[in-house]
Amino acid sequence: MAESAGVFKTIALVDNTDYTHISQNIGVDTLINKKLIAANYIFRFVRKGKIEAITSLHGVDAEVIEFTIQKENRITKNNLRNLKFPENALIGGVIRGKESIIPTGDFTLQLNDKVIVIAMPDAIGKVEEMFR
Repeated sequence: MAESAGVFKTIALVDNTDYTHISQNIGVDTLINKKLIAANYIFRFVRKGKIEAITSLHGVDAEVIEFTIQKENRITKNNLRNLKFPENALIGGVIRGKESIIPTGDFTLQLNDKVIVIAMPDAIGKVEEMFR
């Protein structure tokens, strides 16, 4: 109905997460679930490392985690290719100051970089240790 009225973007508050998968089929752009928002907020404090944000990907058993590098360690001393990053995780992007970067294997992380990591559940512990 909203689409036929010319609404640019639709957002729905959904209590039942079972409806999440049908949202795209019915034209809803964004779903908000209070329980998922609360859980993701709590995870920021339960996880290790300086986590700025965390969310899960719908339809995929993976999490997107934004870490901030707080101290110099092996993660800042080697390029990404040599970090032995977990196989089931990848660095999707880095925010350095006002610059957004899609890193390659030759890229080296620096202090205060914000790093966006996509990780499967079995790799999250290893990723957390690297950013600790």
